[in-house]
Amino acid sequence: MLRALVLLLIVLNGLFFAWTRGWLDGATGIKASGDREPQRISAQVHPELITLLSPQAAAALQTRSCLELGPLNGDAALAEAQAVLQRAGLTASDWQAQTSELPGVWALATIRLPSKDFQARKEETYKKMKIGFEYLSGPPEELPTMVLSRHASDKAALAALDALTQRQLKGLRVMQLQAPQQRHKLIVPKADSSQAAKLLGLAKEPALHGGFRACSAPTAASAASAAAAASAPASGAASSP
Repeated sequence: MLRALVLLLIVLNGLFFAWTRGWLDGATGIKASGDREPQRISAQVHPELITLLSPQAAAALQTRSCLELGPLNGDAALAEAQAVLQRAGLTASDWQAQTSELPGVWALATIRLPSKDFQARKEETYKKMKIGFEYLSGPPEELPTMVLSRHASDKAALAALDALTQRQLKGLRVMQLQAPQQRHKLIVPKADSSQAAKLLGLAKEPALHGGFRACSAPTAASAASAAAAASAPASGAASSP
């Protein structure tokens, strides 16, 4: 009996020795050295990159602001502005793009007035008929030209031309002053202090057309609604069983 007890103690001491050396960590699931250093240090990835923030710096990073850029006329201008933001370290998830349609402008105008005398007669005629007019500011090859009205579509301009033609007025035409185009805004709805400083520092970039500024109240509300809508599906998916 005593011999068996001595043998058991030897076996237990051997197992304890093996466990303290870490030889049995995989078998027992209990680490001999516990969950302490230096294991955690050796498991770190690039620990030299980790820096501690002061309370003031941490509070500043939690401060969020809404910044907007635009309007940007056309898709090319939008692409150029987005490229500047990407080079500055922002990603597409940091901003929202809002797009609106800018209608074209068509004018009911005279032909190019060939002489001062012809111009004076036209002015006198329109004043007698109580038809308002203004002079076109460009392009140079069309000057001088008188603009009688402006319209949001070529159909409306043609209807105005037809109405004046019926009043025996001649020498009129429809001109397109501005083609329809898309206008864009870039909005960074939740810029932290670091991002805000970076964005405001880009004001001299030609592609940013004057740079970012604080969002107007309608823009901020729209950006917040868009952010909430974007996060809603993810929240719903997370809550579903």
